[in-house]
Amino acid sequence: MTRRVLIIAHTGRDDAREVARAFVKALTANDIVVRLLANEAADLGLETGTGSLEVAADDDASLGCELVLVIGGDGTILRAAEITHESGAPVLGVNLGHVGFLAEAEYDDLESTIDAIVNCRYTAEDRLTIDVTVHRDGEVLARNWALNEASVEKAARERMLEVIVEVDGRPLSRWGCDGVVCATPTGSTAYNFSAGGPVVWPGVEALLMVPISAHALFARPLVVAPTSVLAVEVLARTDGFGVLWCDGRRTVDLPPGARIEVRRGATPVRLVRLHEAPFTDRLVAKFGLPVAGWRGSAERRRRLAEAQDA
Repeated sequence: MTRRVLIIAHTGRDDAREVARAFVKALTANDIVVRLLANEAADLGLETGTGSLEVAADDDASLGCELVLVIGGDGTILRAAEITHESGAPVLGVNLGHVGFLAEAEYDDLESTIDAIVNCRYTAEDRLTIDVTVHRDGEVLARNWALNEASVEKAARERMLEVIVEVDGRPLSRWGCDGVVCATPTGSTAYNFSAGGPVVWPGVEALLMVPISAHALFARPLVVAPTSVLAVEVLARTDGFGVLWCDGRRTVDLPPGARIEVRRGATPVRLVRLHEAPFTDRLVAKFGLPVAGWRGSAERRRRLAEAQDA
């Protein structure tokens, strides 16, 4: 049976192109067919159609692939999640960005990452997504989804967004604000974190709602059940449009009177894991958190040191 891996890279960066070429060379040398997006194959200067290298359109690029190898930062991984959303192909991120919370490997882990792929030494875990629907006057204006978050924001800097938020069909509060973030546990370390929301471990099934610069007595971050439905209504008297952002990549204009409903997504995103490191270690390593003086067991201290070195 032919093994096939799709590679998606941030080809606008020299280091990403270099790492992508190295992965292509190593994987094809191990009899794994590498599939590339047409524009990225051109950017990499690779000759396709040889049997070991394929080119595909974005819509069906991940079909038949055992995994999708992503070389770049979290933005590139979110782009890959769009491409794989329907096929369910697991995504393995190699971080070339700054924090890179969605990535599993760093660029200097090239040899060990290649070895894990060649020998199938990896697992995949499902990450909760959200489905988003925009209504107005009973009409569905748009449907979308997100892995990290859906944010309702003001479209004009000088204006405030007037919204009423709702949980499970009941009104909760009215806010004049810059916006509202509805996030997943995966997205809790992204926009949600910047807006003052809580960090939620990926194994927790929950939905999050966080107001952005709200002028209200009660405007605290909320964590609700994964079965809950969150809603944000843009008040009809709002002056001007708002905008819905899904994962910071896809936008929908929100007229006054628009209603945005957010619920657990029907289709999760699968992320590849190469290591069994606890999420706590990932937080410490990614944010450079100070843990000097910790008095755990010698084995636990050793694991923490290894996580920080990685």
